[in-house]
Amino acid sequence: MTDKPRDVTDSELDVLEVLWEQPDATIREITEAIYEEYSPSAHATVQKLLERLEAKGCVSRDRSGFAHRFRADIARDELIDRQLAAVAEKLCDGSLTPLLLHLAGRTNLTAAERKQLRKLIDSTKTRRRAD
Repeated sequence: MTDKPRDVTDSELDVLEVLWEQPDATIREITEAIYEEYSPSAHATVQKLLERLEAKGCVSRDRSGFAHRFRADIARDELIDRQLAAVAEKLCDGSLTPLLLHLAGRTNLTAAERKQLRKLIDSTKTRRRAD
C-alpha cells in the first residue's frame, strides 16, 4: 500500500471487517456476511466495493479458482494508524497528542484500559531513553 493514507468508506470497512474474520472469502461469502439476504444487487455492490479496495491496495484477489477469493492486505492496526494519522493531520497539525488527550478526557476508560494506556506511555518513555 502507498504511504499516503487512502480513505476507506464505512461500506468498504464492512467488507474489510469480514475479510479480517474470514480470510480468503468469496464475493458470495462476503455478501452473505454483510447482508441479511443474498441478492444480485447486493452481490454487485460488494463486487464494486472489493474493486475499490483492490485499487486502494487494501485487498488482493486469488484468481486461480472458479470463484475468486479475496484477502485483506491491510491489517486492522495499520488501518487504524493511517486513519488516526489522517485525522491528526487534518485537525491537529499532524500531532497525535491533542487527539489522544481529547479522546482520553472524553471517554470513561475502564481500569483495564487505563492500565493499558499507562503501559503504553511507559513503553514509549523507555524507547525514547534508549534512543
